[in-house]
Amino acid sequence: MISISRLKETLPHRYPMLLVDRVTAIEPGQSLTAVKAVTANEPWYAEVPDHATDAEHGYPVALLVESWCQAAGVLALWEQVGPEELADLVMLFGSISGIQVHGRVLPGSLVEHRVRHVRSVGTTLIFEGESLLDGEPVLTVGSIVITMRPGGELAAGEENTSEGELTHA
Repeated sequence: MISISRLKETLPHRYPMLLVDRVTAIEPGQSLTAVKAVTANEPWYAEVPDHATDAEHGYPVALLVESWCQAAGVLALWEQVGPEELADLVMLFGSISGIQVHGRVLPGSLVEHRVRHVRSVGTTLIFEGESLLDGEPVLTVGSIVITMRPGGELAAGEENTSEGELTHA
């Protein structure tokens, strides 16, 4: 089991956007299972009126997808984890496709994210998976593309621009 302190060493996200609470299983380079506990005390529920129905308390789908993507990020970074290796590494999400939402997540839910590594091409990785609630799928992710770049390399790209034109080194 990977606790919140190790997740904070791996991901740059912090409150309120750290949306993975624990990793329950990991096969480095292959798969990962993580959980996200949804509570009514999260900031996105602050504006929900007291008389709102359960349907109005649905966890935002964008945050469910973000939570799953953070779990994929943990798998992507796992073998590179270490303060020195992560100090200047920036994870970039290139694309996501095949998203299907199968149900609603409400406060009090424990969402289980399952992530599978499908393929790598250099520093670009492709993942697929799903999120489950009580063993039933609430989200399916057909594929997501992630790549890692040194932060200095990204900043250097800005220096290679001249009069509005972008050049590639």
